[in-house]
This record gives sequence, C-alpha cells and structure tokens, in this order.
Amino acid sequence: MSVTDAHPRQAGPAAVAAPDPRETMRGLPGFLQPPLTVLTGKPLAGQRPFGWSPTFHLAAAVAAMLAGAAVGATGWALGSWYLFLLLPGWAVTLHGMRNLRMMVYHQCSHRNMYRKRRLDAVIGRATSSLLVIQNFERYSREHVSDHHAAHHMTLRDPTVQAFLVSLDLHPGMTRRQMWRRVLAKLVSPRFHLAFAYSRTRSFWNKSATSEKVTSVALYGIVAAATIATGTWDALLVVWFVPLIPLFQVSNTLRLCVKHTFPPVGTEVRRGRSYFASLTNAIFIGEPAPGPALPAGRRAVAWARWALRMAFVHAPARYLVLTGDTVVHDYHHRAPSSRDWADYLFARQRDADAGHPGWPAYHEVWGLIPAVSYVFDSLAAADAEEYDVTRLRSVSKRELFAAFDD
Repeated sequence: MSVTDAHPRQAGPAAVAAPDPRETMRGLPGFLQPPLTVLTGKPLAGQRPFGWSPTFHLAAAVAAMLAGAAVGATGWALGSWYLFLLLPGWAVTLHGMRNLRMMVYHQCSHRNMYRKRRLDAVIGRATSSLLVIQNFERYSREHVSDHHAAHHMTLRDPTVQAFLVSLDLHPGMTRRQMWRRVLAKLVSPRFHLAFAYSRTRSFWNKSATSEKVTSVALYGIVAAATIATGTWDALLVVWFVPLIPLFQVSNTLRLCVKHTFPPVGTEVRRGRSYFASLTNAIFIGEPAPGPALPAGRRAVAWARWALRMAFVHAPARYLVLTGDTVVHDYHHRAPSSRDWADYLFARQRDADAGHPGWPAYHEVWGLIPAVSYVFDSLAAADAEEYDVTRLRSVSKRELFAAFDD
C-alpha cells in the first residue's frame, strides 16, 4: 500500500491502485539505478543487492564526518567566496553524524551491530561520547523496554512523551497548527538551547566512566589545541554547527515521521497487526513522468522531476531520513535481523516473500507527506489517552533525549 498525502486512516482504493513511484524510474539508464535506490530507499523489483555490511556503515559514517569537517575547515581558512564550502561541509558532516547515530548506535543498543556484546558496547559508548547524546546504557535499556515492547506508542514510550511535552503537540490540533508549531521550534534559540542542555545532561547522568573520560578527553584536547593555535572559531563553525543546531533540526523532523498514533477505539494493543499499523516506510521521491505526454510537456516534466529529486528529495534523504530510517518498519518487524546492514533489500525481500506472519507493508512517499501523515494520526488520537497532564512529573529536559529513541 502506498500513499503520498493522505490521512492515515483514509487511504482509499486510488492510493492502492497508484503505480509504484520507484518502478516508474525503471526506464532511466542503468548507471542511475543504484543511486536512485539509495535516494528513494526502495530497490527495483529484481535489483541485485548491494551487500552492505556493518563495517561499511561504520566506516562510511566516520569518513563522512572527517571529509565534511575537512571541506568546512578549508572554506573557513580560505575565507571570501570559499566560505560557501561550509554548506557542503556541514551537510556531509551532519550526514555522517546522523548515520552514526541512527544506524550504528541504534544497532549497538540492540547488541546487533557485530553481535558481540562487549564490542557493540564499546562502539556505542564511543558514539555517545562523540555526539553527546543519551548515554549508551540508559538508551539501550529504555529503547528496548519502552519502545519495542508493550508500551510502544503509549504514554510510557519516549516518542509519545517527546511529541506531547517537548514539541507541545496534542490530539485535536489541526495539521496546520502542528506544522506551524514545529517549524517555530526549529528556528527557536530557546528550543535549541534546551535541547543541547538536555543532550549534555542525558549523556552525563549515570553514564559509564569510560564515556565521561572519552568525551572530556576528546573535546578537552581539541579545544586546547584550537585555542593554542587560534583556530577555536573554526572548531565552533565547522564542527559544532552540524553537531548542535543542524543535528537537532534533523533529529526533530525525524521524530515527526517515526510512528503513527493508534486511532480512537483501538482495543487490541498487542500482536503483529497492531504494531505493524504504527510504522510505515518513508520512501523519498516521486513518480517519473510518463511516456504518454507530448514531447514539449514531457521535456518540461522531466526537468521539473530532476530538479525536485535533486533539490527537494535528495536533501530530505541525505540530511533527515538518513541510513535505514526510510525502512524503519522493517526494523520493528525484525529488530535483531542479521540483514539489517543491507536494509534496502532486506525489507524488499521480506515483502516479496509475502511478509510471513505479518500484515502487508505500508509506505508513504516524501518527507512532508510523511510528517503530515503522522500529524493527522495525532490529531485524530484519543485526547484522554494522550492527556499531557498525566506526564507532569516528567522533566522536559530529559525528554529531549527521547527524540531519537
């Protein structure tokens, strides 16, 4: 099932009958198909898997952070028009940070990165020390117990708490109201300061000694070196801009597409059908123009499609829906899958095999439709069940740590 901009409870026959946007791209040259698969998050039927491994994702994330920082530092050092290099530098650095957080750290919390408990914990703690996010042990405990268990999308779920308290979104609000509130927070210095403070607090509070030592040593040495050489401003601009405000913007938008809220009257809150109904794939892109268009209109349509894919959809994929977040529904069906690293094809194989024991997969195309899809589900959710006053004892500062649960 596929929708592009429909209410989550109102996707009708037209949505079901719509052509698969990815398959409309099949006629493009073969060399474009692998990057299109990565961009959209969906392979063509019968496409050969990439064979990605956990080490590939770890190395790619680290390489992106190093490359992005190098590009940004070069632009900052050269000045003048070279300052425009900060933009791609920030983008590549942020992409590496988000992949490290959303895939590597996440899989380590499930003890599923290399399936070696000690090694996964070492990588997880190093990641939290570098990115200054919720400490590894607490994240692992809360993520598995509250987000992957019976409390999924209840008041105990960190995702729900972040929506109700940190974003101040509630049942009964319209989609427009939710969008306006979230966008206002994304440009609010107060929001970002609270978020950054919470990240630091949730990292430091009850973190392992090794995490504290690693983070203090890393940032202490780098800060001392840049102050001694007079390059501290480069550190702030090149590294901390993607680490704090840009990371948090990406973080917030990602939260807004993770899971839908159950509709009013949902009585059965367990089982595969229920859990599958709360998560969908979010593929990026739109259908390619059809061959039936007249030549002139077809040329204009292809130009528009290419521009939108490059400047609307690609940034959404590269900076927000990084890594396997596009197929998060597969993770909730198989949280300990050994095939997680080849996520694009793992989900497709499961779908092609008839998703044994599970209901059919559901997908939404496009970041903005995906956010609206979740907002619509919250607007129609049970106001009594998701009454924020029942969470008065929860610290807002702590809740910012839940954005990436």
